Amino acid sequence: MSMTRSLMALALGITAATGARAECLSDGDVGVIASHYSSKTPAPNFPMLSDADGACTRAKLNVLLASSLGKVVGYKAGLTSAALQKRFHTDKPVWGKLYEGMIEPSGTTVPAAFGARPLYEADMLVRVKDAAINHARTPYEVMQHIDQVIPFIELPDLVVQAPPQLNGPGVAAINVGARLGVAGQPIAVPATRGERYALLDALERMQVQLTNDKGELLASGKGSDILGQPLNAVVWIAEALQKENITLQPGDVISLGSFSPLLPPRAGLGVTATYVGLPGAQPVQVHFK
Repeated sequence: MSMTRSLMALALGITAATGARAECLSDGDVGVIASHYSSKTPAPNFPMLSDADGACTRAKLNVLLASSLGKVVGYKAGLTSAALQKRFHTDKPVWGKLYEGMIEPSGTTVPAAFGARPLYEADMLVRVKDAAINHARTPYEVMQHIDQVIPFIELPDLVVQAPPQLNGPGVAAINVGARLGVAGQPIAVPATRGERYALLDALERMQVQLTNDKGELLASGKGSDILGQPLNAVVWIAEALQKENITLQPGDVISLGSFSPLLPPRAGLGVTATYVGLPGAQPVQVHFK
């Protein structure tokens, strides 16, 4: 049985696992999204969703994705910038799950058509040190419970035929487009209070630039574009996950969101993300073939 047929068959049996609700897309419709995700072909758009619709649909899709992708290694916050919230007609972030094999090392070459609706963006990961992060309510409290800050170019896939028609809950429903990303050299979180405050300040003030192989600027943003301070994304996602009885665990990675617009890849393009003003940050690169 092909992976696509397997996903469709599994879709028929997920109702009990997810506590299906009337607001959700049907199991069959979610199976169609999953099969298009698997085949990297654009899925039909679905109606505008409410927050409840999006969360319930994401839960169904996550069951299907886990059947083929396996272990959850972390979570991604999406729509954490005002520009992307405006683009997707919402006023709040959304979250999705990251699976094993989604994160490649800096310098990786991937197909330009790595997904149904492939894009790239400047992003950042942090790694959870201990479970007390679930109670962090300020960026400084987050800093005490992570051990790495990691430069990251995310390679999301918005999956559907017409991504501009998605609203915020619709982006949540497609697992926030989680597909791939390339991670650079981790920056260790310092031990002393003063050094941690300095790192917090640098994260907020840094300029993030995307350039091509010729050094030409493709896009840029600043740290404060993500919820005023990038680690606010961790505060938000910890609270959002707990509402669904999910807790962050040591070793989980969290994608904080975009410092840049979402841009389309093309074959032959090389992209470098540089974090100007962030001490110890090495550039991270991806190449498209």
